[in-house]
Amino acid sequence: MSRTPRLLLAVFLLATAAARGEPYVLETVAGGLHHPWSVAQLPDHSFLVTERRGRLLHIGPGGGQQPLAGVPGTYVAGQGGYFDVVLHPGFAANRLVYLSYAAGGPGANATAVFRGRLTAAGLADGEEILRVRPTKGTPQHYGGRLAFLPDGTLLLTTGEGFDYREAAQDPASELGKVLRIQDDGTVPADNPLDEAGAERVWTLGHRNPQGLVVDTASGRVWLHEHGPRGGDEVNRLVPGANYGWPAVTHGIDYSGATISPYKHWPGMADPEHVWVPSIAPSGLALYRGDRFPAWRGDLFVGALVDREVRRLDLEDGAIAGEERLFGELDERIRDVRSAPDGFLYLLTDSEAGKLVRVRPAEKAGR
Repeated sequence: MSRTPRLLLAVFLLATAAARGEPYVLETVAGGLHHPWSVAQLPDHSFLVTERRGRLLHIGPGGGQQPLAGVPGTYVAGQGGYFDVVLHPGFAANRLVYLSYAAGGPGANATAVFRGRLTAAGLADGEEILRVRPTKGTPQHYGGRLAFLPDGTLLLTTGEGFDYREAAQDPASELGKVLRIQDDGTVPADNPLDEAGAERVWTLGHRNPQGLVVDTASGRVWLHEHGPRGGDEVNRLVPGANYGWPAVTHGIDYSGATISPYKHWPGMADPEHVWVPSIAPSGLALYRGDRFPAWRGDLFVGALVDREVRRLDLEDGAIAGEERLFGELDERIRDVRSAPDGFLYLLTDSEAGKLVRVRPAEKAGR
């Protein structure tokens, strides 16, 4: 794959964090990214990064950037554009890459999933394998996070379109859901709901989920979603479960009006963690590396409003504590990833966004 000229790796900030004895260095791998949304690390330790405006970039280990061809068109409006990028579990053999994005136009748009085979120039043999039904007329609340389950099936989070929040409770609508498909877009035979129109639905009752991660060791699936004013949630997903929106919520409407008087309801799953006021969570990582031993097994959540990352301490599968990290960046954090090289990576959300590596302080400069 071709490379643009190598950029010098910039160490822009040294933090001697007291974070459970884990001092760290923050390094800029690449800058000048236009509202980057998601990052995936390739086996050669280079990166794929989506920009919301509809570009997929290959970024070399030294920061050189190459836009890739063969990608789908997208509806760039409001919160619409490109969202997540993930690699197929068998990427080393099949080179398959998956993108989520806003498809359609102003009057009829939807979250969609595109699959293509990575080549030196871009994505080949590309095809759309999923488009959420029904379409909507708002450029808001797409969800758009992707994650593979250990059985090789693919999950997609969908938002409820902001103006269609009641659809999150309708099993026949794919708005406000987590959907599950085979890696080619076909429907698994063992999805949990059997109502007409719900064949791809895995969980329901979501508002705008922008964080999703699978713990391959335990099989647990973690999701976070935006509340309205207050009530951002972290949920542990169970197939077929209803997570309540908008029948139950810990938040209120932007106008100050009550959405629901209920925070709990029989038969609806309670969140594992709630933020009031909202932190506007985006991006979710489960740290699996060895470079930060004290963080191993913990969740990391980007916070757009608070311009930081929240570390959620997981003990025996439960959230036992919370820590604020990387606020010295003073940037909206759009994505957080635990990469195969053992480092954490962050994407900052602006017209001049950055891909940032978090590395142990004692290994700086090596």
